[in-house]
Amino acid sequence: MNRRSLLLAAAAGTLAAPAIHAQGTWPQGKPIRVIVPWPPGAANDTLGRLFAARLSEKLGATAVPENRTGGAGLVGTNAVLTAAPDGYTFLASAFNTAVMPLVLKGATFDPQKDLEVCARTAQAPMVFAITGQRPQTTLAEVIAAAKAKPRDWNFAITSLGSASHLATIDFLRRTGLDLDMVSYRGTQPAVADLMGGSVQLLIDPSSNLLPARAPGRLNVLAIASKERSALAPEVPTMAEAGVPLEAQSWYGVWAPKGTSPEICQRVNDLMQETMRDPAVIQRMATQVLEPVTESIAESRAFIGREIERATVLLKSVNYQPE
Repeated sequence: MNRRSLLLAAAAGTLAAPAIHAQGTWPQGKPIRVIVPWPPGAANDTLGRLFAARLSEKLGATAVPENRTGGAGLVGTNAVLTAAPDGYTFLASAFNTAVMPLVLKGATFDPQKDLEVCARTAQAPMVFAITGQRPQTTLAEVIAAAKAKPRDWNFAITSLGSASHLATIDFLRRTGLDLDMVSYRGTQPAVADLMGGSVQLLIDPSSNLLPARAPGRLNVLAIASKERSALAPEVPTMAEAGVPLEAQSWYGVWAPKGTSPEICQRVNDLMQETMRDPAVIQRMATQVLEPVTESIAESRAFIGREIERATVLLKSVNYQPE
């Protein structure tokens, strides 16, 4: 059973639980669009489909996940920015949404003013992966080899403005390396090329890379967290290799600006209930995803801090939007 099936099964297993009581007239039977601005397969898509499933199961809505890809997530995001604020369109996205205007010339919106934050749903530490076609088995060995022959190494990033992108910028800044970055349209094509050896390195969420480990194809050398993961205790932290980098990806739900506070609160209540469900927690743990349960105000404050952190990082390397 794949990641998506596991989480959807967890959602289906709780149908007997009491539903959140309806307040007002939303939803009224009109289909709810859950826009996922990334291709199917990675954690973002899985969590978007889980959100849609819970809307259907708990609120009696007809919720349809829709992958609207392109423009490093901007195509799907724009679809939500221009949608009516009536509770029938949501954005299920990630870290990218908060920092997109910092890295993309075409992203002219303000994520704190032009979207309504409904909930953060999950987070995952970033991990450092290497193609299995290279002999290095530790992060320290990779750094030494890349410093000796920098043109023999490059990084895949899963998209401009992704957690993968910013973690890679931070890693290069901390190590003093100057390596090329190759941008992809999502995790799956980046992982495919990493396994094939056309790119050598990738920093991406643990939820995407730990399940993809395969001898001779993809090895995970370090995790960007304070402590080793209980689900992969053999993977050392980056700090153990002398690179004190801590980074994570996170996922959430947004609505168009002007969506009523009552609707946003019901979505927040729904997702807090979901992320406290033991079946969902258990399935998420197998994917190294940590459930998040926090209020709208807490999510808004967290996202504000993430934007500030990304702004400082990008200014430190004189990053220019592309």
